[in-house]
Amino acid sequence: MTVQQLHVENVKRSAAALTTVLAGRAPKLAIVLGSGLGGLADRVEGAVTVPHAELPGFPVLTVQGHTGALVAGKLNGVDVVVLKGRKHFYETDDPYPLKTMVRTLRAVGVEVLFLSNAAGSLRAPIGVSQLMLITDHINALGLNPLTGANDETFGPRFFGMSDAWDPALSEKISQAAVAELIPLHRGVYLALRGPSFETPAEIRMIQGWGADAVGMSSVPECLIARHCGMKVVGVSCITNMGAGLSDEKLSHDHTLENAAKGAANFERLVIAAVPRLVGA
Repeated sequence: MTVQQLHVENVKRSAAALTTVLAGRAPKLAIVLGSGLGGLADRVEGAVTVPHAELPGFPVLTVQGHTGALVAGKLNGVDVVVLKGRKHFYETDDPYPLKTMVRTLRAVGVEVLFLSNAAGSLRAPIGVSQLMLITDHINALGLNPLTGANDETFGPRFFGMSDAWDPALSEKISQAAVAELIPLHRGVYLALRGPSFETPAEIRMIQGWGADAVGMSSVPECLIARHCGMKVVGVSCITNMGAGLSDEKLSHDHTLENAAKGAANFERLVIAAVPRLVGA
């Protein structure tokens, strides 16, 4: 069996396992929780938790703050699937675990993927512990998870990304923020591979590219989801200013600490936005 054939089989098996867990529920929305934002999963009502290890081909996570479990239930009265953490490309070059995760969600009927992450701000007005709605992205990872053989059953070889972060659904998140009196910036998210944080010179460079925040995730999932016809929205929780823009020393512990400070507003925003995103 080739790697691609094994991937297809893993998607089928994971979709079957998840369908059993859902027990007749049909969530249209899945939410991926970034570093320090896993507390939202505790707000899911009637939650059923499935470790990634029980879903064939799903990513095994190694980073603090990423549990590696799928939670199914209701959030603000809406059926959802919440993923506690993600795989990063600094952990592995293998794109198949991420592809299996996203394509399994699509196979069970998920139509909208809400991505969240911890990110560094490149603009002074976008402060630490504040939230930024992702309006577009720059892929500076040095790779694309869709390179290699394409399976037309998942999506076309070539596809557009001009509306990668769905404008209409993003506007619904903005409306939820206004209703909840939550400050919400808008900006372009740039993904670098990591695991090292950026140098001040790199920050100056990517500022010139038009990015407003920088992180190490989300773009791969967006690419995979758009390839298979899902709509994508996203919010970054700002955990630091980019290197050279402040005197703070960057570390993963620092990221988790500041994500926790922004988590309350993040949770309120997502809970308020969920019914709007599925048309409830």
